[in-house]
Amino acid sequence: MGAIVPEPIEQYLAGLNRQADSVLEDIAQAGRQTKLPLIDAEVGALLRVLATAIGATRILEIGTAIGYSGIWLAGALPPGGLLVTMEAKPDRAKQARDNFARAGLADRAAVMVGDSNLLLAKVSGPFDLIFQDGDKLLYSPMLDRLVELLRPGGVLVTDNVLWSGEVVPGFVQAPHQDAEETRAIADYNNRVSAHPSLLTAIVPLRDGVSISVKRSG
Repeated sequence: MGAIVPEPIEQYLAGLNRQADSVLEDIAQAGRQTKLPLIDAEVGALLRVLATAIGATRILEIGTAIGYSGIWLAGALPPGGLLVTMEAKPDRAKQARDNFARAGLADRAAVMVGDSNLLLAKVSGPFDLIFQDGDKLLYSPMLDRLVELLRPGGVLVTDNVLWSGEVVPGFVQAPHQDAEETRAIADYNNRVSAHPSLLTAIVPLRDGVSISVKRSG
């Protein structure tokens, strides 16, 4: 049984997911072999559904890794659409660019390399959808800037907000996550839920996903 969703339920949901292709499956396998913390395919499907539902043409992603989540996002973009994705490590950024090319999405993905907290000052909005999956300690410090970059009616999606259930004090008897990161995520959950410019719901899918819509006006 998983910490949040029972394993049989997760396997059932995985069996219903028909959106992954061979390139995504290969990248996911590579991530597992190197123990990269990639999103799950079910979260990827959610990202693609949300991007498609709002007709996204400009997407911002914090935390590229090797491009797995970015392919799910960029795959929802129309011709001429753009995914701007930020990665701190140059070697991972190179792998991501190669993987975007393998997926036929190189023309829709721009990988920026460096400290995302600094790179955010260099990008201009508005974005239709923003996916936050970067440094957990920066979730709260980045929040206001991400809201600023989001268009009214746009969607901010944040991964890992339940943090294996450890954001709930006492729920996990033997915590294994970094305590500082756990506190940072719990603080972020409070901030994003109470943010005056956002309407937020948290979905207990995999490691927890928050979905926030920027209010008009």
